[in-house]
Amino acid sequence: MFVFGDLIVSVAKILDILLGMYKWIIIISALISWVNPDPYNPVVRFLYQVTDPVLRPIRRLIGYRLGPIDISPLIVIIAIIFVQSFLIKTLMKIGLQFGGG
Repeated sequence: MFVFGDLIVSVAKILDILLGMYKWIIIISALISWVNPDPYNPVVRFLYQVTDPVLRPIRRLIGYRLGPIDISPLIVIIAIIFVQSFLIKTLMKIGLQFGGG
């Protein structure tokens, strides 16, 4: 059973790293949007292609903007923090119960 525990712990760690990276991509994308970037820049295009599928439904749900500020990145970051603090820790505990670690 320790193999199953190690698998769960490994998946939890990888998921935590990916969510942390995505959180930083959301932050960078939000910061870049403040300076009116060149839409043809490959970095800007990558950031928008990666973040827009997640931000678009939230923007539709809350009416895109709350005043002059787009709060959809903040909502996504809060959701990521929740997933990291709840789901990842729960997976780690389950994995450690099965002998992983």
